[in-house]
Amino acid sequence: MNPADARPDDVAVLIPAAGKGRRLGGRPKQFRTLGEHPVLVQVLLSFEQHPAVGHAVVAAPEDRVAEVTDRLEAEGLSVLTAVVRGGENRQASVRHALRAVPDPVDTVLVHDAARPFVAAAQVQAVVQASRADGAASLAVPVADTLRRGGDDQFGDTIPRSDLYRMQTPQGFRRGWLEQAHRCASSADGTATDDVALVQRLDREVVPVSGSRRNFKITTPDDWALARELWPGWKDAPERFGGSPST
Repeated sequence: MNPADARPDDVAVLIPAAGKGRRLGGRPKQFRTLGEHPVLVQVLLSFEQHPAVGHAVVAAPEDRVAEVTDRLEAEGLSVLTAVVRGGENRQASVRHALRAVPDPVDTVLVHDAARPFVAAAQVQAVVQASRADGAASLAVPVADTLRRGGDDQFGDTIPRSDLYRMQTPQGFRRGWLEQAHRCASSADGTATDDVALVQRLDREVVPVSGSRRNFKITTPDDWALARELWPGWKDAPERFGGSPST
């Protein structure tokens, strides 16, 4: 199936892309060129090629909404539904994007704008788990030994058997995610992901096996690794589960 010919209407992905990327320094990571396109465009192209995703809503920096809209529309992305003003943090940006989701959508994914190595098979698994269980997220078990410590010495070792590194996309029944954002307030503190907000409603979120390759570009080392890996990913994504899953 050509995704542009018959795009479904019940799944949307929200991409909060209003961050400044201070840890990486310089130009915000989502607007840096990776291969032939900015990272944000590469992320959108991944969902453009996925047959399950019908809509994408991007939350852009407030002062760059028009610029980002023009750039993304120039790509001819059929999945792009709206570019909205981002908020003061990730949580606010997701909330703004959620308001622009079309009415027929009942499953909402949230995906980081700086996580371009997302495999189609993993997107499909999150969509399926979200439909079946209400909420799901990619995650990978922690492999390294974890130990508390200060500047001058190590402390206790932390058992890692039940610890995960969270990834995106994270998927939710639309009503659950909308309720979670309605209930969130400044008194609750800012959540680093949407799983935390949904868990505050006592909803269970099921883990879906992720991949260490699906990392978020955050530091200069991450950027160097992304540039090294991209040619192989672009030329043969099926080796990593990157081709669309039906």
